Amino acid sequence: MGARASPSRRRQAGRRLRYLPTGSFPFLLLLLLLCIQLGGGQKKKENLLAEKVEQLMEWSSRRSIFRMNGDKFRKFIKAPPRNYSMIVMFTALQPQRQCSVCRQANEEYQILANSWRYSSAFCNKLFFSMVDYDEGTDVFQQLNMNSAPTFMHFPPKGRPKRADTFDLQRIGFAAEQLAKWIADRTDVHIRVFRPPNYSGTIALALLVSLVGGLLYLRRNNLEFIYNKTGWAMVSLSYIHGSSQAQFVAESHIILVLNAAITMGMVLLNEAATSKGDVGKRRIICLVGLGLVVFFFSFLLSIFRSKYHGYPYSFLIK
Repeated sequence: MGARASPSRRRQAGRRLRYLPTGSFPFLLLLLLLCIQLGGGQKKKENLLAEKVEQLMEWSSRRSIFRMNGDKFRKFIKAPPRNYSMIVMFTALQPQRQCSVCRQANEEYQILANSWRYSSAFCNKLFFSMVDYDEGTDVFQQLNMNSAPTFMHFPPKGRPKRADTFDLQRIGFAAEQLAKWIADRTDVHIRVFRPPNYSGTIALALLVSLVGGLLYLRRNNLEFIYNKTGWAMVSLSYIHGSSQAQFVAESHIILVLNAAITMGMVLLNEAATSKGDVGKRRIICLVGLGLVVFFFSFLLSIFRSKYHGYPYSFLIK
């Protein structure tokens, strides 16, 4: 037989029920409904975030930079929830805008985004997008933006700070500089991989082939290269042998040599200070260095021929 509760215990349980406030049942019911609603809202937010990240990953699998209009910008960048960083380039690439800087910056931005997409560290914490003025005029107006190109970082939480806008005027828009800025803002380090540029190698090969072909065709008549008397006659025709006089043609020759040296210095300075493609800058640097070295050596040789006994020379005696 089962044990029955004693009369004293039944009286104590009834006394507890009588002491429970009558208005507590609606409060408990309301609290239960609130907890259920909060749990459902959190789950809905997680589902929305998962959908956004899945969509962004799908776009990234097709293109390293995806274009955005006003609706996409508000949905994927401005509206929460968001647990990823977004790098946005605001630009104007349409031909009627005539923005040459935008096209150059877009090339560097494409190199950076491709380096991130094909790196082993690629993940869903960083994405690259673009807003063109003709496709997202309302976005430019919303951000009070009146210049292009502009690079901005939108963090996972909160609004962008001043440092989240890339200082393009001071630093330039090279992919390496952009990668360094992204590392400072997101702790994501991107190693930039540039596509090989064979234009300089091809040009040098063509020049060597042309010179080699001409020498080969005249291989039976190359005495003029070793004829010191001929070279001396050419120099004597235009360069006076004394430091006390100077031909008119000699003045023009010296002017051309100094202009070539100046051009070489200008090219060296351009290669050092420009923010364009590294391959082009390397070619400009080599051409400038060649101009300075060769024509300065030629100028020094002329000076040595006029001031007899001058002991110094370089390349050309």
